[in-house]
Amino acid sequence: MKNKKEQINNSEPSMAVDIGGLILKNPLMTASGTFGYGKEYAPYIDINRLGALIVKGLSLEARKGNPPPRIMETPCGMLNAIGMENVGVRAFIDEKLPFLRSFDVAVIANIFGETINEYKKIAAILSTVEGIHGLEINISCPNVKRGGIAFGAHPDTAYEVTGAVKSFTDLPVIVKLTPNVGDIAEIAESVEAAGADAISLINTLTGMSVDIEQRAPHLKNITGGLSGPAIKPIALRMVWEVVNRVSIPVIGVGGIIDANDALEFLIVGARAVQIGTANFINPRATLDILEGIDNYLKRHHMKDINDLIGTLKDGR
Repeated sequence: MKNKKEQINNSEPSMAVDIGGLILKNPLMTASGTFGYGKEYAPYIDINRLGALIVKGLSLEARKGNPPPRIMETPCGMLNAIGMENVGVRAFIDEKLPFLRSFDVAVIANIFGETINEYKKIAAILSTVEGIHGLEINISCPNVKRGGIAFGAHPDTAYEVTGAVKSFTDLPVIVKLTPNVGDIAEIAESVEAAGADAISLINTLTGMSVDIEQRAPHLKNITGGLSGPAIKPIALRMVWEVVNRVSIPVIGVGGIIDANDALEFLIVGARAVQIGTANFINPRATLDILEGIDNYLKRHHMKDINDLIGTLKDGR
């Protein structure tokens, strides 16, 4: 029989986190656009173990996205210009959501509109169906001509779209911010003032790649969004800046490949993390990272992940 000290040391740490009133069993989320609608990864991982699953961005009507080629691998990341291809909110509810309801996981719908009115309509529709636990407003996609980053690049429009969605839903609202701005903390303060329950950052950085033999861009869209390990230091810095400027929970996104990456975001103050490009490299990345965080907490004799969040010793 184990003595009391051994029992305490071997007890499982609590991994639960509160994201704007949405209690997650752990801080591991899938980043929108990298995990499809969940079914694509179900053969590879136990989806029940995720803290939350964020589905591919949804628009009011189905979208074909940008013409190919629209993905390009770079030495330390990936360029994409998918252009928000998706089945549309009604088809998602009818064809995709029933599968997700069979899992014990929070489902967060990432939503996107070309106008503020479209954001409101999608929010209203999703707020009436069973199985949606939160909304993530995408005001940060750089790969569409209308909507997306057009709303997220300025504090006033970011405020307006956030407030509009909040007025049409009782679900927790997360706003996903773009790094392609001068002061991301200013945008964060604006969406907090508009009633956002949480903020996720960062989306991709705008980049470009050229085929030197053809002397042409690799992507049909010419530019795309850069994700992966290359952007992690930038994302980490921006999360740290925003954590110090807002009171609502912040979710770290950008270049998280392993548990050490995720731990960095949690230590600077992120309440949760989203895993994106790593899913394409390792379909088990989310659960490997979760297990790595659990091991870290045990190694440091922490009983609750919230004892780790925001513990950066910056010397000030």
